[in-house]
Amino acid sequence: MESLLTDRLATLSHPHRMGIFRLLMRRCPDQLAAGEIAEVLDFKASTTSVYLSALRQVELISQRRDGTHLFYSINLNAARDVISDLFVDCCRGRADLCLPQFGNLSEGIAPGRSLNVLFVCTGNSARSIFAETLLRDLAGDRFNAYSGGNAPKSEMNPLAVEILKSKGHDVSRLRSKSIAEFQGTEAPQMDFVFTVCDRAANEECPPWPGQPVTGHWGMPDPVKAKGTLAERRLVFQQTYGALRNRISSFASLSTDQLDRGSLQQQVDDIGKKNATQDS
Repeated sequence: MESLLTDRLATLSHPHRMGIFRLLMRRCPDQLAAGEIAEVLDFKASTTSVYLSALRQVELISQRRDGTHLFYSINLNAARDVISDLFVDCCRGRADLCLPQFGNLSEGIAPGRSLNVLFVCTGNSARSIFAETLLRDLAGDRFNAYSGGNAPKSEMNPLAVEILKSKGHDVSRLRSKSIAEFQGTEAPQMDFVFTVCDRAANEECPPWPGQPVTGHWGMPDPVKAKGTLAERRLVFQQTYGALRNRISSFASLSTDQLDRGSLQQQVDDIGKKNATQDS
């Protein structure tokens, strides 16, 4: 056990291998092709293969073959073991030394109040706007819904606004905005933070205060759709429908009866299940 821990720590001590590990953690539960990993991190294909092999050797990541393509994902059990082994071995189980930094997965979210949920994408012009609106209208009695972008557009996408209006949603309060609005000391503390585009999840962000439950529900950007107006409208409709599936599943969770660990698992499962349905 000690040898495996030191091997894993030695593997992660290389900044590029750590970069891959952190990317796959941010994109969890997604499975990424080696080419996408190399593109996101600006690595050469050959060196990326070497880094991936090293991470696989100590079981920090998993590999899946689909035809001639290889896909990689984080091994959450191994990541959990690293933290656990460090806590037991290094800190000798002293909660006053280690646990305050990691929080307690067995704790629940305090009941009796509306929970704050933030949806993040790059431009905050379509996907995260859809998600914010859907949660507000489907479960606004239990959640305060927000959205923001890493690089927000000056205005929301007109086709996104059109779709929301056609579904009967009130768009008067919506606007494109930066996630910086939710990172200041006066901002509401988030209970959940979801990235709904891969590009946003790929980017390094400071940890959110309060250790919210996080999830990645990556979806293709409908703004990039090509073709006729009718074809582009269809793509926006499909994006809206896929997000509605996710939001409906999330809103049905018994957040006051589940601990944080269980909530995190449920959030990941929603992303996996609906990603399969969308494809």
